[in-house]
Amino acid sequence: MKPYQGVDFFRVSRLLDAEERAVQAMARQFVERSFLPVLRAHHAAGTFPTEIVPELGALGLLGPSVRGPGCSGLSYTVYGLICEELERGDSGLRSFASVQGSLVMWPISVYGTDEQRAKYLPELARGKLVGCFGLTEAAHGSDPAGMETRCRRDGDGWVLSGNKMWITNATLADLAVVWARDEADGKVRGFLLEKGDSGFAAQAIHGKYSLRASDTGELILDEVRVRDSRRLPGVEGLKGPLSCLNEARYGIAWGVVGAAADCYHTALAYALEREQFSTPIAGFQLTQAKLVDMLTDVTQGQLVAIQLGRLKDSGVNEFPLVSLAKRRNVAMALDVARSARSILGAAGITDEYSPGRHLTNLESVYTYEGTHEIHTLIVGQAITGLAAYR
Repeated sequence: MKPYQGVDFFRVSRLLDAEERAVQAMARQFVERSFLPVLRAHHAAGTFPTEIVPELGALGLLGPSVRGPGCSGLSYTVYGLICEELERGDSGLRSFASVQGSLVMWPISVYGTDEQRAKYLPELARGKLVGCFGLTEAAHGSDPAGMETRCRRDGDGWVLSGNKMWITNATLADLAVVWARDEADGKVRGFLLEKGDSGFAAQAIHGKYSLRASDTGELILDEVRVRDSRRLPGVEGLKGPLSCLNEARYGIAWGVVGAAADCYHTALAYALEREQFSTPIAGFQLTQAKLVDMLTDVTQGQLVAIQLGRLKDSGVNEFPLVSLAKRRNVAMALDVARSARSILGAAGITDEYSPGRHLTNLESVYTYEGTHEIHTLIVGQAITGLAAYR
């Protein structure tokens, strides 16, 4: 019997149409051609490869499901497939694209003015501008209602003061979508801050074990003055940032399947080559059990992701569905990465192989954009009608 060495055991690709398969293949080729050859050096240096951003834009991989000037307006399933392929490369790559599309382009397209859409969306889609999303604060992660960043009306503009922490693309960003609480009425409002605005600065966070090939930093707002034309007028309250997060969490639910698939594929290839006691370790019962469990988990993750995509494309966009998928698939990917690392033995802790890198990255993904525990409680509230986190 010829061994099956792919990661599409249940032929999930047959559920995709020709356009979806073509975009998926294009994204995979980009990762293999332009990203993986430079990843090892950037991971070691703790930097993001900004040289690939123009190609990301040229290929339409930034905000592909966003609708507006210069945007592709493709399906959410296509966006998910792109996220899967980008994170097959590295969580840092998918995080960059996810922030750009779901957390910057999407709120501008949905909550912004025609002028804002015309000014920013084409440049963001092309990768000419890089964006970041300022919500999380050092003391307020899972509870954004405790936000301390403030805004106040000042003549025909606004003044913003505060700090945002753990911000992806912080020091790379030309544009920041920042959320602040209005001192007058207590409502949360969104603003578009540009690099160079007086009082606005970003500084990198160093010493990360995880997401090393990603720019993570702090945003500092010291009496930043912006015109009212830089406010997102289409939303107020926590609905604004939370709806953005729902878009990004959707991409995570797909992306981590790619990381898990890469871990499985790497472990299988290694196990077929690595010999102990004069036989490939893939022939050992315990190793086969690990591989079968990993493939089963990846398959389940693929099916959850594509069903979530089809639902979202049909107009079903409920927060608990995304929470269940993000929660389950990230935990699954972590388990697969750990198992793959164990099959690789000592080699699994070196950067010659990807599972160790995926493993440390996924520890961050497990926490960011809603911790595993918070998503558990979101689903728990949906099925019981009782909120356990208030």
